[in-house]
Amino acid sequence: MLIPQLNMLTNSIFLGHLSTEALGNAGVTGVFYLIFAVAGHGLNNALQSVFSKYAGSDNPDKFKTILSQGIRVSLQVALLGILITLFIAPFILQSVADEKAYPQEISFLKIRILGLPFLYLFQMGNAFLVASLNSKYLMIGFLVEALVNILLDYLLIEGRHGFPAMGFNGAAWASVIAEFVGMVVVFLVLIKTGLKKQYHLLTSYKYDKLINKEILKVGTPLVLQYVISVTTWLVFFIFIENLHNANAKAISNTMRNVFGIIGVFVWAFAATSNVMVSNLMGQQKHEKVLEAIKKITLLSVFFALGMCALINIFPIQFFKIFGQGDAFVQEGIPVMRMVSLGLLCMSVANIWLNGVTGTGKTKINLAIEIIAITLYLVYTYIFTKLHYTSLAMAWSNEMVYWTSIFIMAFTYLKSQKWKPK
Repeated sequence: MLIPQLNMLTNSIFLGHLSTEALGNAGVTGVFYLIFAVAGHGLNNALQSVFSKYAGSDNPDKFKTILSQGIRVSLQVALLGILITLFIAPFILQSVADEKAYPQEISFLKIRILGLPFLYLFQMGNAFLVASLNSKYLMIGFLVEALVNILLDYLLIEGRHGFPAMGFNGAAWASVIAEFVGMVVVFLVLIKTGLKKQYHLLTSYKYDKLINKEILKVGTPLVLQYVISVTTWLVFFIFIENLHNANAKAISNTMRNVFGIIGVFVWAFAATSNVMVSNLMGQQKHEKVLEAIKKITLLSVFFALGMCALINIFPIQFFKIFGQGDAFVQEGIPVMRMVSLGLLCMSVANIWLNGVTGTGKTKINLAIEIIAITLYLVYTYIFTKLHYTSLAMAWSNEMVYWTSIFIMAFTYLKSQKWKPK
């Protein structure tokens, strides 16, 4: 998940130097694309779960089939995402977005969505690397993609060294090309390391009913869970956009980047929780599940606390990288404090939620998500539409959301109802 988040952060930094409006518009477009990015993350988690189940039962021969079916499913979902963005999203966004921002936002999205198949294939390749205990190779694709995105943002947004000045859309093309390069690199890693040959990967994409059904059974509730979750975030950003306050919009986009970058560490531990619980279930070591989740939670909180401390000690330096003035910095600091508290809640809740995922009870995940989102939306509507007092108060909705997630996931796992009878 670091790839799309880092791309969004890089885009925001360069767009912030372009204008405050561009930085604010990057919030809605970034969250819109994130809806489809997390759908891929849901498929990625499902794939890891299926991989880990077969690894735990000492049956790695199935890896080639799992990967090929994952690729088939992800490309179908990517095509659906592109069609929705091109033909349905314009009607929805035009009716709810700020009319001045809409033309720039939809133009950006129609370019940005083209990177979705490349992102999904990148994620599928990484899911295999994690499940086959070769996660040390993940950094190769990540570094190449991040560097390409930074370079192209620098060249295309303001048109440097003979490249055309594309402005806001330059960030979209930079990310699409970077995601394509990342996809190429991760599959080259599979070939050059001998993993492709060892596991006979990418040799056949013939439909396999059993594995396909297994991926969809685990993946569909996860995809719905993530999509619903981020869609509500889009609703929040549209509420902020309708305040007609350029600084509030730009600060919220900056906070989205904080949530994204620090959240990646939490999501990494959450994915680990999912994989380890699945593996323990495959080994029939059910008594070890809660112990594993507790240890992963401690690591997650430790990393989140460290990252939050860093940005709260140097908030002025952080906000300055977005090229905005002193008023932006002073308005942003209270919001950052509130977002940091939300992130700490997330660092606990997300591990337990993914522990539920690892047990294979993804319908429970979906139920937890729907309840938490309902509370989130009600709270958000009250403090952004009915009784808006400050942007920091509006962002306190994250604590409401993650606290409710934790209470429900913790209660379910402690109940032992997930254990096979």
